[in-house]
Amino acid sequence: MILIVGGTGALGSAATRLLLQRGHKVRVLTRDPQKATLKELGAEVVQGDLRDRASLARACAGVASVLAAAHSIMGRGAEASVHVDALGHKWLINVAQDARVEQFVYTSAYGAAPTHPAEFYCIKYELEQYLRHCGLAHTVLRPTAFMESHAHMLIGQPILEKAKVQLFGRGENPRNFVAAQDVAQFAVLALTTPQMAGEIIDIGGPENWTNMEVVRLYERLSGKQAKVSHVPLGVLRVMSAVIRPFHPGLSQVMRTSIWQDSTDQTFDPRLTLRKYTVPPLTKLTDWVEKQVESDLDSVPAVAS
Repeated sequence: MILIVGGTGALGSAATRLLLQRGHKVRVLTRDPQKATLKELGAEVVQGDLRDRASLARACAGVASVLAAAHSIMGRGAEASVHVDALGHKWLINVAQDARVEQFVYTSAYGAAPTHPAEFYCIKYELEQYLRHCGLAHTVLRPTAFMESHAHMLIGQPILEKAKVQLFGRGENPRNFVAAQDVAQFAVLALTTPQMAGEIIDIGGPENWTNMEVVRLYERLSGKQAKVSHVPLGVLRVMSAVIRPFHPGLSQVMRTSIWQDSTDQTFDPRLTLRKYTVPPLTKLTDWVEKQVESDLDSVPAVAS
């Protein structure tokens, strides 16, 4: 049995589908089982929360491997990153160790470091170190920015729905986007290959794009002209400091955006692909084409 924590998210659901297709038994932990559709595909869906240690113990019972794919970067209050991404994941690691889990796959982030300007990335690094010293067999995945959130939700979706988008920063800094499906291929490989224990895997897409290039891509494929506005980095620095006490999640998203717009965000996947055998990586153009087609298909036909 393989447990997926965060199984209703982009990565968790993709990994669950791959595992089920390959004949593995999968248990999905979610806060709201009623919203989980993976049960129809054959997954066992259980209720639980990273902030509820007892629910984690129940979910880990009889499990051989665990994929930790949940996060709360935008959380506030009881759902703040410090509670979910830090303490909650430490509880999950401890419970997995007590349950004698054989392999733990942790989803970190490319750029995780103890001195990162955004607390989310510092927490990711802290959890990597926690795993390293706890004695639990594990693999760390470090994906770049997910296409689902960074390319589509933050850029493409507003263009498709409103023909306008707001970018944090100039949007001219090249960065890397990766499809959740591609990260899932590495996750499944790590979950089912004991020899990968102890490895840290940097994962990214085959190309580097600026945010403005992503805007132009959505414009070209959708036929819509977008009105683009920009929030200058100086304004972001002030805003992130002002709102931090009230909304730490949004504050760290702003600090992450400053980092993404002002430092080297490019990634070359060739070194990773030389070491691991996975299907060809998804190109952003191909991925966006599917999103635009899906959006156009969802528009009701107008009667003549």
